[in-house]
Amino acid sequence: MRSLLRPSPLFLLFSYLLLSAIPFFSLMLGKPIEKGWQLLAMEIICWPVLWAVFKHPRWFHFLLLPAMLAIPIEIYLRLYFGQSISTHHLGILLETSPKEAIEFLGQKVWLLLFLTLMITAWWWSLLKIALNTPALHWQHPSRWALISMVMMGFCIWGYGEYVGVRAAPPTVTASISDSADDEDTPAPAAGAQSTGKVIPQAWLEHQRQTLSKLLGPLPSWAGIHYDEDVFTSTWPFGLAVRVADFWSERGYLSKLSEKSRNFRFNATLGGDPKLAQTIVVVLGESSRYDRWSLNGYERETNPLLSLEDNLVSFSDMITAVAATRLSVPVIVSRKPAAQSLKAGFSEKSFLSAFKEAGFKTFWISNQMSFGQFDTPISVFAKEADVTQFLNLGGFTNSSSFDDILLDPMSRAMNDAAPKKLIVLHTLGNHWNYSHRYPKEYDHWKPSLFGVDNPAYTELKNKPALSNSYDNSILYTDWILSEVIQRLKASQQVTSMMYISDHGQTLYDGTCGLAFHGHNTQYEFHIPAFIWYSDDYQQLFPEKIRQLKRHQKFRLSTENVFHTLLDMGNIRYPDERLNWSILSPQLVAHTRYVDSYGWSDYDNATLKGDCREVIDKKTPVRQEK
Repeated sequence: MRSLLRPSPLFLLFSYLLLSAIPFFSLMLGKPIEKGWQLLAMEIICWPVLWAVFKHPRWFHFLLLPAMLAIPIEIYLRLYFGQSISTHHLGILLETSPKEAIEFLGQKVWLLLFLTLMITAWWWSLLKIALNTPALHWQHPSRWALISMVMMGFCIWGYGEYVGVRAAPPTVTASISDSADDEDTPAPAAGAQSTGKVIPQAWLEHQRQTLSKLLGPLPSWAGIHYDEDVFTSTWPFGLAVRVADFWSERGYLSKLSEKSRNFRFNATLGGDPKLAQTIVVVLGESSRYDRWSLNGYERETNPLLSLEDNLVSFSDMITAVAATRLSVPVIVSRKPAAQSLKAGFSEKSFLSAFKEAGFKTFWISNQMSFGQFDTPISVFAKEADVTQFLNLGGFTNSSSFDDILLDPMSRAMNDAAPKKLIVLHTLGNHWNYSHRYPKEYDHWKPSLFGVDNPAYTELKNKPALSNSYDNSILYTDWILSEVIQRLKASQQVTSMMYISDHGQTLYDGTCGLAFHGHNTQYEFHIPAFIWYSDDYQQLFPEKIRQLKRHQKFRLSTENVFHTLLDMGNIRYPDERLNWSILSPQLVAHTRYVDSYGWSDYDNATLKGDCREVIDKKTPVRQEK
């Protein structure tokens, strides 16, 4: 024991203590730690277990190097964005090229390099201590006792997860239903009975039920509670979980991509391949049609866009689904609206079609790269020649403003390739609205600007919520105007399309609903427009004539893919010009929306102040 109190072992133990203190860094910033005591207890348990399994730090110290090198990044994210390293951040770190990293960090790259060298030296000095300190060798029988306890606990926890744990006796009288939710009950796989094959999931379920009948679930007092979120927050142990999640997301992305890996449009360019041309596509977020003064809103939320002569705003554009991860695939590919609830798609996006036709493609995003709601979009984003995810703050209150997209866009425009397609995926008008714009755009008041966690469910905050939303659109107006000004300033043939993924419900009238996912017209009816340069109009006068002719046509996000390829004058064997807004062949089609099944938007009633879309007939059944 005395040997452990010498300077060298103490330095090593203190260093490990500092590593585990990383999750508590927020306390120094005056921010509370969620489930702080559970987090502390988890770390106190994890270190002895790690030591017991490896017996000596010389064997696990190598595993700590990645965690130590990640310390500056973790502190940076906590300091400026109020969050820790996530799968999204790991994606940015591992997929960003050195050139992009230098452009993003600027002079900070030298500070990061210095810190990396210092931490590597720190880790090396600790390694020498770990290798040369016999006192750190755990030889006492208590080591095996702890390992046995951990194994026993793991088995009990696994049994509880597999078979179940009896609920604790209720302290108050309650009505408890024993019937299972039909939606949660897995249906037998198609063809299983006819083939006679044993499905692994079915076999596992059978074994679970057998064990449950023989031994029964664990008593409530024997259940071992494990909170994965708490463990993920520990340091350095939780970092391993985040890395595993990242590789899992990579695998899921690869699985989705596999469906379209060999797909080709066989697209060709109609026109001069050397003519300098840039097309920009701006994907908006959570923007609502009737809050744009460009579309008749009484507040002047689009003072800059309204000055543009070469801008055509569509009055009747809808999205099929009020969810980003489901709506964006329909926008960027030929995925039918009625298939939007299904994961993946067998075709690629317009990015690949443009690439086949000779365009260099860019996807520049202020959204997330990985996660349950983001990976399906990343599948398409990674088709681009250059893919950049710039927002380290995700959807938090510390997210980057959309102006972070402007400089990378300018660099893309200056690329040597004569033909360029640039997709800008904005954070737009996503909640928290008041954190989507800088202070100078806090125009309508009272607003929620400066409020970290507003009580958005309280109707007394309805005016502030609405004002904040309008302010965010005012800022979006500036962003889009700035994109147009940069396109105007170039010596290229330029055009741009903006479209939002879905809208928002905002406690309209007596409606008690807010945000999205409520099947309302406010969420399905979205803003969209096309802007074109004078040079583009001279080159394609017939396309512009048809564009203006179809300004009030019944459109949906399914029209976007075909319109963009037509905008680039790209031809392919099975093209569908009857879906292009720029074509004289455009015809109306059934516009389905996700409302109690696939409802025909144009054969529906709008119920109450929420304007819920109700099909006059029976909605088409949805397949997932």
